[in-house]
Amino acid sequence: MAIRIQSSEEMVTVYIIGDIDHHTAKEMREEIDATVERLKPKLLILDFKDVTFMDSSGIGLIMGRYRLMNLLDGEIRVANVSSQLKKVMRLAGLDRLAVIDNGGRS
Repeated sequence: MAIRIQSSEEMVTVYIIGDIDHHTAKEMREEIDATVERLKPKLLILDFKDVTFMDSSGIGLIMGRYRLMNLLDGEIRVANVSSQLKKVMRLAGLDRLAVIDNGGRS
């Protein structure tokens, strides 16, 4: 699993590194959920700057964290998304659930 979690007062940022696929997504979900449930932040940021590959498990990862944050009356943002992944996320309708920011990436 390749994530790094940073938290501040009302925000949790998850830096995802490498691939998001069916092999890695379960552990990522469990660690992110445990942190969010413990800290109950108002904002969860998933940082995709170092994501090299994402299959449908990545879509599920975002949707599930959206549901969790919604239960906590919080919001989710997806940051530093490559233009290719942003297209996939938009086709999946994730832009209706979360702000998707490419952080100036192409």
